Amino acid sequence: MTTPQEWVAGARPRTLPAAAAPVLVGTGAAAELGEARIGRALLAAGVALALQVAVNYANDYSDGIRGTDVDRVGPMRLTASGAARPSEVRRAAFAAFGVAALLGVWLVALSGAWWLLAVGAVAIVAAWFYTGGRKPYGYLGLGEVGVFVFFGLVAVLGTTYTQAGELSWQAWVGAVAVGLLACALLMVNNLRDVPTDALVGKRTLAVRLGEHRARRVYSAMVIVPVLLGAVCSAGSPWALLVLVLLAPAIVLAVVVQLGARGRALVPVLAGTGMLELAFGVLLGLGLAL
Repeated sequence: MTTPQEWVAGARPRTLPAAAAPVLVGTGAAAELGEARIGRALLAAGVALALQVAVNYANDYSDGIRGTDVDRVGPMRLTASGAARPSEVRRAAFAAFGVAALLGVWLVALSGAWWLLAVGAVAIVAAWFYTGGRKPYGYLGLGEVGVFVFFGLVAVLGTTYTQAGELSWQAWVGAVAVGLLACALLMVNNLRDVPTDALVGKRTLAVRLGEHRARRVYSAMVIVPVLLGAVCSAGSPWALLVLVLLAPAIVLAVVVQLGARGRALVPVLAGTGMLELAFGVLLGLGLAL
């Protein structure tokens, strides 16, 4: 029987900042417009967190039944390790998708923006087919596109719109920055798995670019967002708070550029997640102030 600790590990906690950061930035942008609503922000956070957990379980299931996760370094794989039956992991993914959908409907009802239900439905479909289905787009090197769109643009702008009913240029810049950081999280995760992914035919962007170029792209993905956050200071001077993250971003980039591999990239994955969360906190606070 799968233990609670194994289910928590299978949910990949290190990736959860990717869900919280966009809500923080989106709420900060709404506050900058004078329309922050804490209740709706909490609902948006619930949607994002449930969707992230659902994606992680869905990937665990889909990669596990394909045999992609047989020889991996990093977080526990419930399906591949045999800790849980594939059907159990699939049900866990669907349950998390269901929670995300229910909270999303509640949020949309409060905001009155019913067209966002279609956006939410597309997000759930995209989450499943990242590694699910016959031709998962994550195996074609398009995973970063999905992450940028849904955990960057949609998550930040959706949070702002459901609170303020409009969007500012700061919300757009923040959405691009958060999207890049979310892509960095995926890139370092895939960089760690390049050897095994290449063997099983999983053509992630890291595999397609090759390790050298993938490391350079990762570095840009963690440094450029900090600079974009500072751009928001043109309308909100407190947004310059994000510049304190330039040093840790550079440290992460240097570690990756020096050739960290395998288990040495696990702390980088955690550090990237914390960088994204800190970015969300500081830019959200800067916009609100």
